Amino acid sequence: MDHSIIDSKACFAAPHDHQACNKRIMAIHDTLYVLGGKWKISIITSLGFGKKRYSELLREVKGISGKVLSRELKEMETNLLITRTVLDTQPIAVEYELSEYCENLLPVIFKLAEWGTEHRKKIVSVP
Repeated sequence: MDHSIIDSKACFAAPHDHQACNKRIMAIHDTLYVLGGKWKISIITSLGFGKKRYSELLREVKGISGKVLSRELKEMETNLLITRTVLDTQPIAVEYELSEYCENLLPVIFKLAEWGTEHRKKIVSVP
């Protein structure tokens, strides 16, 4: 097992430290508050492959409505996860990309994707 993100053995081998546990839980809650919901991680994943216009995101993130995409993008911009650039074109176009700050999340999100792929294989192969 690859422990490059977190050394789980070191984390759980020590006697239970309630304060450290509570801090870790609070950090997870904070993260899930920012990334929570059905769409944000999909949007981040899509933008992880490069800049996208609104219409490209709408097409790529299957099932999301325009209204929800707009709301999610605004929240993500507020939380410094993406940058929004208005292009000087006719008609005016808007491009979205991951912020430098958010790029730190990509390894975690890619690990989630790997886990999800393995999990799907495991569940599908269960007799």
